[in-house]
Amino acid sequence: MSGFAQSPPNAVLMRFAEAEAERGGGHCALDLGCGAGRNAVPLAAKGWSVFGLDLSWPMLVAAAARGAEAGVADHLTWAMAPMESIPAADRSFDLIIAHGIWNLAPSVALFRRAVEEAARVARPDAALFVFTFSRNTLPPDVPPVPGDPFIFTQFSGRPQCFLTEDQLLQEMALVGFEADPAVPLTEYNRRRGAVATLGGPPVIYEASFRFRGG
Repeated sequence: MSGFAQSPPNAVLMRFAEAEAERGGGHCALDLGCGAGRNAVPLAAKGWSVFGLDLSWPMLVAAAARGAEAGVADHLTWAMAPMESIPAADRSFDLIIAHGIWNLAPSVALFRRAVEEAARVARPDAALFVFTFSRNTLPPDVPPVPGDPFIFTQFSGRPQCFLTEDQLLQEMALVGFEADPAVPLTEYNRRRGAVATLGGPPVIYEASFRFRGG
């Protein structure tokens, strides 16, 4: 737990959030799967009002302690809730963070419910920051779970979500999120020119989107 509680924030996300604040919009952020507050607390320190959700009570306790220690508890709200059922009103947030959470979806249906929920609570022109597993983590010949085209069990033994670039862009577009050039779609940990093999760290997509839906 101490390692999670001390993990540094995502530097790309921090720069993106600073740029969003400078755009002159609102300062309400939603951190899905906030864990021990590695991103939520530094965002609060930058002036954001952050609503952090997680399914782990110990993580939320650690996040609250981290926020209190940083002197930003008044800018933070925590809730124990799933990503597919966000306890917030429609059009509540200017920035939504899905950092290492949507890849945990055990089915396409649950993934889509989570993405739809993010769209529901996004204000017009809200920003979305995504950090999630790439299909390039896995060898091209491994099959998905039957009936779930981007759910695989080969990485950890549990069903998890691994999207191709086209799938990620399409799934975001279906609910009104357009790719945003502020954080171009970037892939980390991929061995260029090599065929993926099982084992090693996951290949990760990082990107920003803009909500253009109704």
